[in-house]
Amino acid sequence: VGVAVMQVANAIVDLLLSKVVTLGNVQVIIDGFAAMGFPNCGGAIDGTHIPILGPDHQGSQYINRKGYFSMVLQALVDHKGRFTNINVGWPGKVHDTGVFRNSGLFRRLHEGIYFPDHKITVGDVEMPIVILGDPAYPLMPWLMKPYTGTLDTEKELFNYRLSKCRMVVECAFGHLKGRWRSLLTRSDLSQTNIPIVIAACCVLHN
Repeated sequence: VGVAVMQVANAIVDLLLSKVVTLGNVQVIIDGFAAMGFPNCGGAIDGTHIPILGPDHQGSQYINRKGYFSMVLQALVDHKGRFTNINVGWPGKVHDTGVFRNSGLFRRLHEGIYFPDHKITVGDVEMPIVILGDPAYPLMPWLMKPYTGTLDTEKELFNYRLSKCRMVVECAFGHLKGRWRSLLTRSDLSQTNIPIVIAACCVLHN
């Protein structure tokens, strides 16, 4: 059974990942987030921990801040909670920001090659397509995160709209783990196989 599961998971990842976990129609995504209250937004990003059994070596690297062994899944989702970009396999000890800064997604966003060049003018600022993250993420010209500290009404409204749109990624993780229950329990797969199974689950989620 284990061999069959891995054959299927490998086939899903090899044949479908690049076709199914993709950006798709950016304008549709932008319109979707705009309808939810945030303009020129191309996605929401977050990381989640998938529990694993403690590996034989370098085990301490996999203990996350909540104290259990895990592997990190970073995902960018669209307005409907579809995964448009995933990065899986980092040890649980690595912070979300560390995973993000070392991902191909970060590099492509930074070089301005991930989204089409689609700027809008907000006030007197030219705003490119942005993604939304929680306070742990770095503030970038293309990454918006909530204001912290003492907030006036305008900043509170901004945070409300941002978090409303950012919730789609948390809901996507909830749906993913709710449907593929093995992602909630400590997987006894090997370290090389776990990322393949997680990626396959993301493809099937879409």
